[in-house]
Amino acid sequence: MRLTTAWSLVVVLAALATLVAAPVAEADPLQSRRAEADAVMAEIHQLDANVGLAVEEYNAAQVRLDKIQADQRRNQRHVAIARSSLRRAQRSLENRLVALYKRGDTTVLEILLGADNLDDFLARAETVDRVSADDARVVREIRAFRNEVKRREAQLRKARAEQEDLVAELDAKRREIEAQLAERRALLASIRDEIERIEAAEARRQAEAEQRARARLAAAPPESSSGGGGGATTSSGDYVSSEATSEAAPPPRHGGVVGIAMQYLGVPYRWGGASPSTGFDCSGFVMYVYSQVGVSLPHNAAMQYGYGTPVSRSQLAPGDLVFFNGLGHNGIYIGGGQFIHSPHTGDVVKISSMTGWYADTYVGARRL
Repeated sequence: MRLTTAWSLVVVLAALATLVAAPVAEADPLQSRRAEADAVMAEIHQLDANVGLAVEEYNAAQVRLDKIQADQRRNQRHVAIARSSLRRAQRSLENRLVALYKRGDTTVLEILLGADNLDDFLARAETVDRVSADDARVVREIRAFRNEVKRREAQLRKARAEQEDLVAELDAKRREIEAQLAERRALLASIRDEIERIEAAEARRQAEAEQRARARLAAAPPESSSGGGGGATTSSGDYVSSEATSEAAPPPRHGGVVGIAMQYLGVPYRWGGASPSTGFDCSGFVMYVYSQVGVSLPHNAAMQYGYGTPVSRSQLAPGDLVFFNGLGHNGIYIGGGQFIHSPHTGDVVKISSMTGWYADTYVGARRL
């Protein structure tokens, strides 16, 4: 009897354990799905960072290609000028030989016409005692123009070879970027439901960030200095230590670009893009915004980092350029610990906080 009772108790306890465990077992697939989505999102985030670096390398190669092509056009103009000048000088020398022939100065003609080639002819002409100063000048001009043509043509050949190499590099970078973007699309498709939830949360966060930024711009007081040497307030309301400012960065001059930049909130990201009509990548966005205030920048984040004056994070003021991810990404600081930028494929020009990944990969800032 006792054994039977004990066994019944074991059976009841086992049943209860099963009932208690059942909800947990049902929750596991959901938790697993979320964990999988988090892992995929982390992978996508890293892929976005890698694509950003590849895009900026592509932009740098394009900048170099643009320079080579500009050098080619300049050299072609110089070659044309040198060739035209050479033809005029040669005609002058030909006219001089005709004049010598008509005058019957056979000795000079015999010396000159005995030359094996043009270089020999020019050398003989320089050594003939009876040539005039004008003749000597023409000979020197012919030699100089011929050397100029040869030098420019050699530069053109070198530039064409560099251009071919760069075009091949650009094609390779393009294929690399497109392959990474295809991988990104496949990863996104694998967690589409979770992406919708994340995008909805991000849209709410972005609306709040934009509202705060616009309120800060609207309420921005004029520049003023506080008493006692404590510091100053910029035109966009950021407090800057007077000690730090006097030691390093000059006063900010381009805080007004923040208002310009915010006109393009929502413009889609497009790698290689630098126009609101087609889209922006990160450095293309910075380049375009600053061009609106007459500041010319290259279409490459690492190159833009070479412009202006370094500024510490504690000194950041609206309009400063901020850089991340080994100079693979950048944006424009807008105050309040936020910056505006064009982040990555699938996103738009938006406002982000300098926290999390951006804080971890922060490189530095420049004031233009």
